[in-house]
Amino acid sequence: MTASARPSVIRGVMKRLDRARFLPAEHRRSAARDRPLPIGFGQTNSQPSTVVAMLELLQVEPGLRVLDVGCGTGWTTAILAELLGPEGSVIGVERIGELAATAEGLLADVATASIVQATPGVFGLPEAGPFDRILVSAAATELPEELVAQLAPGGLLVIPVGTTMLRVRRLVQGDTQITQHGGYAFVPLVREAHGS
Repeated sequence: MTASARPSVIRGVMKRLDRARFLPAEHRRSAARDRPLPIGFGQTNSQPSTVVAMLELLQVEPGLRVLDVGCGTGWTTAILAELLGPEGSVIGVERIGELAATAEGLLADVATASIVQATPGVFGLPEAGPFDRILVSAAATELPEELVAQLAPGGLLVIPVGTTMLRVRRLVQGDTQITQHGGYAFVPLVREAHGS
């Protein structure tokens, strides 16, 4: 089994991918700051230290299939694509069409990454599952069972529920194992598509 990405590896990928490219022009000068930054439509580009913590919890390994829910302009999707390598793949899902279009443009030359606009009323991308890993960058009010159902046996879901970061492992026999990993603040995870 390949070792999962360590924080130093994740930070190295993040540095190479230049967060500023994924930010609106007026916020690019703040890209190096360890804080969430606005990307429009009430959404944010997550705080870098939070991204490192979530990706470490996700135990990303080369060759896996990953779903990135609430991908915004695609920064985390790009990071995941590099961590997964040429044998892996990542699909970013974003409910706001304008942000999804931006992400698609920024990731156009990344063969292992794709961006999909979310279907109204649906969390994730059930028709494309199962996934080895699911990352959610928005806070749910309760654990969405439909996302758990999109995990492959042995798969991991990392999601903030309320203000608590959860890691959910889908066991081979179908049960789940849930652990808590500190408090965080995120924009809410919602079902409605932007402009619907």
